[in-house]
Amino acid sequence: MKSLFLPLLLVVVTNVLADESVIKPIWNNGTSGVTARLRGVSAANEKVVWASGSANSVLRTADGGVNWVKIVLPADMDSTPLDFRDIDAVDDHTAYLLCIGPSTASRIYKTSDDGQHWTLQYTNPDPKGFLDAMTYWDAQSGLVVGDSIDGHLQILITENGGATWNKISDAVLPAALPNEGAYSASGSNIAMSGNSNAWIGLSAVTKSRVLHTADRGKSWTVSDTPIATSESAGIFSVAFRDTLHGVIVGGDYKNESAAVDNVAITSDGGNTWTLVKDHGLSGFRSAVQYLPGTTSLIAVGPSGADFSQDDGQTWRKIDYPAGIGGFDAISFSQSSKTAWASGNNGALARLNFE
Repeated sequence: MKSLFLPLLLVVVTNVLADESVIKPIWNNGTSGVTARLRGVSAANEKVVWASGSANSVLRTADGGVNWVKIVLPADMDSTPLDFRDIDAVDDHTAYLLCIGPSTASRIYKTSDDGQHWTLQYTNPDPKGFLDAMTYWDAQSGLVVGDSIDGHLQILITENGGATWNKISDAVLPAALPNEGAYSASGSNIAMSGNSNAWIGLSAVTKSRVLHTADRGKSWTVSDTPIATSESAGIFSVAFRDTLHGVIVGGDYKNESAAVDNVAITSDGGNTWTLVKDHGLSGFRSAVQYLPGTTSLIAVGPSGADFSQDDGQTWRKIDYPAGIGGFDAISFSQSSKTAWASGNNGALARLNFE
């Protein structure tokens, strides 16, 4: 969805989870070297992390954030203002980059050599098109979701490393609700589990829904959710820890402090969703991720963060210190319990769990 957040002021942060019951934040000031808003972040491992955002910004660290390198983009990627809302690292050297915007401004790029060279893989051909987010099962296979067009959902799939992107047939997708789409806020509207499952969080003014495929996009089901919607509210992020247990978060980005019907959980693979009303999120949250191999979750947003240790049934707030705004996106390396969060003013934060 074509939405923007209000600007924030952020700095680099480190959090340490000292034990299972108490989070002790340790804040370290730092800089990534850019002032752009970084709504995309993806950790390949504890050392290699990518970030992306507005003003043609793409960054990479190969030493766990000690040094961030702003990638020098080729002339065709740097000649006009581009907003890279999502980046997905699939190995130490390979990453996919999603540019959002109307019509041909929505694009997918790929690098296989740490960002030294980029290939333009896809340019949206429809004047009404607008890509929102992407996620990958593996280095070769992934999905991209965009806003609906004339009552049709827009989901693209690749099975060959992005060499070709094909629209999933309308015949296997439900009809779209009026103006239904995904918020392009953190690149986490799609969650995947195993080799074939994927869930996509969608929002329209009338309701919020979750699409599910269990066979890599060959067939799809859709379920209604209790997440509140409006022109500025709905599902912003989806996370699953296995094929059954998942969570959706969001809220109203125009009212960041409100915590109204903005988190729901499932234990049946997304067939049904239960609203978390007591001990829920403390405000609008644009991204949520599971701590790999656990039932613990962290949700981040401009007004704060929340932590859950029981599959999202209860949450407790993590306050940002005075002068700190918040974060838009978060990514865990699947090989470790280290997360990275990104936000406005070039903010990047490392979150360690011990």
